Amino acid sequence: MKTLITNAWIINEGRSFKGSVLIDGCFIKDVYEDENTPCEVDKVIDAEGRWLLPGAIDDQVHFREPGLTHKGDIASESRAAVAGGVTSFMDMPNTQPQTTTLEAWEWKFARAAETSAANYSFFFGATNNNIELVRALLGSPNRRYLPGVKMFLGSSTGNMLVDRKEAIRDFFKLPDLLIAVHAEDEDIIRRNREKFVSLYGADNLDISFHSKIRDAEACFSSSSAAVAPARELGTRLHIFHLSTARELSLLDRSPLSDRRITGEVCVHHLWFSDDDYQQFGNRIKWNPAIKTAADRDALRQAVADGVISVVATDHAPHLLSEKEGSCLKAASGGPMVQHSLVAMLEMAAEGIFTREKVVEMMAHNPATLFSIDRRGFVRKGYYADLVIVDSHKPQTVTSDNILYKCGWSPFEGYTFSHSVYKTFVNGFEVFSEGKVSDEIHGLRLEFRA
Repeated sequence: MKTLITNAWIINEGRSFKGSVLIDGCFIKDVYEDENTPCEVDKVIDAEGRWLLPGAIDDQVHFREPGLTHKGDIASESRAAVAGGVTSFMDMPNTQPQTTTLEAWEWKFARAAETSAANYSFFFGATNNNIELVRALLGSPNRRYLPGVKMFLGSSTGNMLVDRKEAIRDFFKLPDLLIAVHAEDEDIIRRNREKFVSLYGADNLDISFHSKIRDAEACFSSSSAAVAPARELGTRLHIFHLSTARELSLLDRSPLSDRRITGEVCVHHLWFSDDDYQQFGNRIKWNPAIKTAADRDALRQAVADGVISVVATDHAPHLLSEKEGSCLKAASGGPMVQHSLVAMLEMAAEGIFTREKVVEMMAHNPATLFSIDRRGFVRKGYYADLVIVDSHKPQTVTSDNILYKCGWSPFEGYTFSHSVYKTFVNGFEVFSEGKVSDEIHGLRLEFRA
């Protein structure tokens, strides 16, 4: 089937221009910057007054399947993703069971093939003792489906805390493998927790203590401890969810294709600061914690300057009942993937960075950093993963239009200036004017060696 999207304002590769895109099957057949468009097509979509972007690629989500599906699953959260213009995701391994065996990893791919509205991939989880499994995977044909290994250097579920220096170095020595880390120093966190519990009691530590316990020192200490051996061994190290200004000094600032130490920032660390704890409470409790307005502003500037490599979500739904209690009891994490793109475009409208920068950080750079095959750009011959954004139609987040299985959003009640009009995954129109298709068109991502 041939579909022609006409009269769109195409935002791609640092440019914005009026043009049309021809979709033929799963792929972009051509991109036109003039009126010389083909006449014989099966469907024409007039995007007059709207923006056409490459679909966002989220390199860090927790879709909760298997084992935690009471609050999210691949089907529900991928539907929310495409409703928000996110056409590809990379899911994290801390599920139940954890994705630390080949069987668990392959199960996720099979499940996503049955249920995912978006393109998908899954990180393999590192432990203190499973490096031989990773070596076997790297030597197999399935290597092309592996985005990288996720390593928790702070607290995690089960046995996924990698705290043996020998194990860390062995992983870091593996050639051409991207190691993505959650970096928080557990000893510092424990020391801070004990301090505040002794002063105020465990039940009296509200959300305002969260960023004092999981503080900037805990983040920088762990991030810098990971960067040191990575630089020594030439590791491709990717630091997830940076939350402090100080950590920015650890990142490579060479062209993206040459960077060995890269960083991701999440939308919530760009949007909120610890000044917002009073209003939003545990709804904005994440690990790493949301820090000061100065940290937030430094992260925003790092996006604008290209110091940060990727903007993602760390989408991690919990039921609201699980978010109750003191900062020591309330679950950390929240849903974000349905609203990440419009939130970033809202900040662009405020002049924090440009629309072109949003596309770069959410589509181009993830595709380049992870060497994803033919995705992340509006280019001839690439997969037709596209999103049409209506910049003149505001969108208020309400319980009626939230698609997360957990049923809530930290943005609930907020009106964004933009809304997603249509989303295409592999050339198929999977979201249109508020409705997600029931058909499954997501494919597993492939990564070039």
